[in-house]
Amino acid sequence: MSTFPSFDRYLSVRATTTLSVALMAVVLSQSATAQTESGFPKKTGVTEPGIQHAMTELTPVAEFPVSGHPDWMAVTDDAVWVASSNVNHVVRLDAKTNKPDIVITVDKPCSGLAVGFGSLWIPSCGGHSLVRADSKTGVVQATVGAGPADSEGGIATGAGSVWLVTSNSSELDRVDAKTNAVMARIQLPKGSYNPVFANGSVWVASNDGGVLVRVDPATNKVMGTTPIGPKPRFLTVGEGSVWVLNQGDGTVSRVDAKTGKLLATIQAGIPGLGGEIAYGGGSVWATVFGFPITRIDPAKNKVVQQWTGKGGDSIRYAHGSVWLTFLTGAKVWRLSVPAA
Repeated sequence: MSTFPSFDRYLSVRATTTLSVALMAVVLSQSATAQTESGFPKKTGVTEPGIQHAMTELTPVAEFPVSGHPDWMAVTDDAVWVASSNVNHVVRLDAKTNKPDIVITVDKPCSGLAVGFGSLWIPSCGGHSLVRADSKTGVVQATVGAGPADSEGGIATGAGSVWLVTSNSSELDRVDAKTNAVMARIQLPKGSYNPVFANGSVWVASNDGGVLVRVDPATNKVMGTTPIGPKPRFLTVGEGSVWVLNQGDGTVSRVDAKTGKLLATIQAGIPGLGGEIAYGGGSVWATVFGFPITRIDPAKNKVVQQWTGKGGDSIRYAHGSVWLTFLTGAKVWRLSVPAA
């Protein structure tokens, strides 16, 4: 999700390199609206007339102050939780009061947030573990010995389990939600880090291999792969499909969640590191720096709206609004987006 302004999640959880204060200052001074990144095509967005708009056209319904670099988000029935790795906390944003309230202290929360089985599941890059907390009260319930392999990975829940890639050789750990114990370890193609659960399967994007890997929970084995775009990273589920943001060329791949067939490759013009993708309100939503919101219509398999400017890095649709982090601005916006 975060690109150059947030180092926490680009460091391997086993890295020993330390970053100097001076280097951090240089990185944080980079423009959040940079349009090019080394090794990636230029970010152009969708240049079709009428698609692009300025972020300044959107007035937030609410603005939540969140210290540090607010990043990963997860949705519950009455709130949105957001992680801020560099200040070691996860914060609850109340959807009724539009105020932050509960804070959970976690050592460098990273690699996503997931809700399931009455709990909020928080990978910890600092503790090399998986923290389980009550999704309403924030009380820590357990700490599981399964640490995320990549700070830019992800976590998923489904089939009575929590799924997290826990080694740089891409081992997918299956954690039993009843016992908090690792019940299976599944080998994936190297460079596969980001899981999502859909239609009874676990789907994992292989950033190195350019494929979407399908795992069968009944056998704990890989049951197939689907070639998609270059450097696929973040995933979401909606409209019977798995949607993947491809960092290599800025496209979005749509894969049938039943058959594993690639249904569409959608041009979005948002390549590069970081970003995220989510489904809600009948649309698919993507975010990267410089283009904080990209809206895709699943009926058309096409970008129908796109906003440029400051903000972005994690996005969710929840409680009738779009929730967008402003990683470099220490805030989260709740937005009402105009109809497409």
